[in-house]
Amino acid sequence: MDLLARREHSRFELIRKLRERDFEADVIVVTLDKLEADNLLSDARFTEAYVKMRSGRGFGPVRIEQELLERGVSELIIHDILKNKNWHWMDIIAHEQHKKFKHRPKDFTERAKQSQFLYYRGFTPEQINAVFREDLS
Repeated sequence: MDLLARREHSRFELIRKLRERDFEADVIVVTLDKLEADNLLSDARFTEAYVKMRSGRGFGPVRIEQELLERGVSELIIHDILKNKNWHWMDIIAHEQHKKFKHRPKDFTERAKQSQFLYYRGFTPEQINAVFREDLS
């Protein structure tokens, strides 16, 4: 409960943390099952909170999805939350592009540099191309 009081966790994260604290595997499973039954542990709720936090820090859906997979969240939950919520990815990418570069690219080399930065932040090629199209209009 102490871990869940601080922030949402995925089931996978809690299993790892509890194993590090030398709890027995059968005790971990029973405890986490009980927490899920009482709706105190939810991978869907964790995923939504995680996407909100990471998108608020300027990261895109591709990177967030990869980070969630590393935290043991199922692809079904990830896709459901990334696709069915209105996360305003175009507003986020436009903000990140402007914050980092202050201006739109003037030539191909500069566009490639800005594209690489946005790709690293986890935005799709379609989103990157769209932000430059919007910038030029």
